[in-house]
Amino acid sequence: MHASTKSKEARIADLRVNDDIRAARLRVVAPDGTQVGVKTLQEAMWLADQLGLDLVEVAPAATPPVARLMDYGKYKYEQSVKQREARKRQSRSTVKEIAFRVKIGSHDYEIKRNKVRRFLENGDRVRIRIWFRGREASRPQLGLDILKRLAEDLIEVAKVEQQAKIEGRNMTMAFAPLKRPARRYMGGKAGGKHER
Repeated sequence: MHASTKSKEARIADLRVNDDIRAARLRVVAPDGTQVGVKTLQEAMWLADQLGLDLVEVAPAATPPVARLMDYGKYKYEQSVKQREARKRQSRSTVKEIAFRVKIGSHDYEIKRNKVRRFLENGDRVRIRIWFRGREASRPQLGLDILKRLAEDLIEVAKVEQQAKIEGRNMTMAFAPLKRPARRYMGGKAGGKHER
C-alpha cells in the first residue's frame, strides 16, 4: 500500500463524528454543500438527528470548525471503493530478463522470442541479455544482429526502451510494451447460466 493511500485512510479514520466532536460551535454544511450557518454543537446534533444523518467534522482547524451533515457509513464505503479502483488502475509492471547466446539456433530463438512476446503482451517490460563466451566477446556485432532482429520481430507489441549497450561480457537491450494489457478472462459464464 502506498503512503498516499495510507494517509487518506488515516484522514478518513481521524474525522470526528457525532459525540466525538469537541468544539462548542460549528459551521454546519448541508449534504448538498450549502451552508446552514454557525450552530452550537447541540443544535447541529439535533439537526443531524432530525435528518437521520451523521455530523462529521471535516475541517477541525477552521474557525469555527466545519462540520458536514452526511451518512458517514456510506461516505466511508465510497472512499474505500475509490481507493480500491485507484489501486486497480496502478500499473504493476515488472521487468523480466531473458538471456540469449550468440550462437542460438533458429528454433531456440523462436521459443525465446515467443516468451518475450508473451511477457510484453502481459504488460511486463523485458530486458534481453546477450551472453558472450570466450572469443565471442571480440565480435559484438553478432549480438547486435540478434537484438536488431528481435526488435524487428516485436515491433507491433513493443518499443525499444533502452538501446543495446555492452556491460562486460554481456550486451543488453530493454523493451517496453506498446499498450497496457487487456484484462484477462478468468473463466465462468457471463450470465451465470450453463449451456447444456
